[in-house]
Amino acid sequence: MFTEFNVISSIGAMVFGLSHLLFAYIVIKAIRGGKQADAKVWEGAKGLEWELPSPPPFHSWTTAPQLAK
Repeated sequence: MFTEFNVISSIGAMVFGLSHLLFAYIVIKAIRGGKQADAKVWEGAKGLEWELPSPPPFHSWTTAPQLAK
């Protein structure tokens, strides 16, 4: 009586499982390979938040920075 629903559910479960395998492959590939980002990948950006290296130090500035107008 519910054979069609069981087939649809089984196909959906297989697609769901394959998507997990694809996701795991992409994550492992991203962890293993790829070029590391530079410390300042935002060259040319303006604003105080872009003046610090990544990750920013605990105390960012010892004196208050001057804002450009």
